[in-house]
Amino acid sequence: MLGPLVFLLVLVPIAELYVIIQVGHVLGVVNTLTLLVLLSCAGAWLMKREGLGALRRARRQVYAGVVPGRELVDGALIALGGALLVVPGFITDAVGLLLLFPPVRAATRAFARRRVARRITRRVYYVSPDYRSPERRRLPEPPPALPPAP
Repeated sequence: MLGPLVFLLVLVPIAELYVIIQVGHVLGVVNTLTLLVLLSCAGAWLMKREGLGALRRARRQVYAGVVPGRELVDGALIALGGALLVVPGFITDAVGLLLLFPPVRAATRAFARRRVARRITRRVYYVSPDYRSPERRRLPEPPPALPPAP
């Protein structure tokens, strides 16, 4: 648990500063700052566009009586991408912009689903005179996905 926290709070800012300084040496200070602002503005526009699209798709799913799981995950990934765009730096802007593109979100969603499925366990308790400790078992595979709504 400490590893990811150290990575996010120490190593990412150091890497961001290094990249900003290197780009500043090549482009100059004013051009570097302008590029950072333009990247953030472009990302904000793309986040708004993709976020509203995910909201519309989720609303359609709710009206159709279907739980909008995929759309909710997309919304969370769009919000994460937007948060990364707010953080000044080229690395976080690149990751944030990537999360706003649907193919990247689909791959991230599939990765997250596999990772969460691997970590979820079910505790089974046996009530009997010779009580045993709970066993850990994997949850069954989810049912196949429904075809997309028209």
